[in-house]
Amino acid sequence: MAEELKVFGFRVGDLTGDCEVWPDNWPAFTVFEAMGTQWRVGACGATGLDYGVLPSVIRMCGVPASSRQSIFSDIRQMEAEVLAVMAEQRDNK
Repeated sequence: MAEELKVFGFRVGDLTGDCEVWPDNWPAFTVFEAMGTQWRVGACGATGLDYGVLPSVIRMCGVPASSRQSIFSDIRQMEAEVLAVMAEQRDNK
């Protein structure tokens, strides 16, 4: 659990209750969560998600073809935010 929270820039205790995901965001969240083991990592840490597996993950998560472009955009926004949080954490060490 601690490692999963760390990926998103949280520590155990930062989240004190339920965290809601709006229904409109649920498909993107589901795909992003499923991509949790698909981070590319370099010498300074994560550099981004491995987009090579993203089409398969999106299909396995049941996202309709008509929604995949929108989901990809949402995933990129979440990825950018996570990378920014990770960079901030590296800079604060």
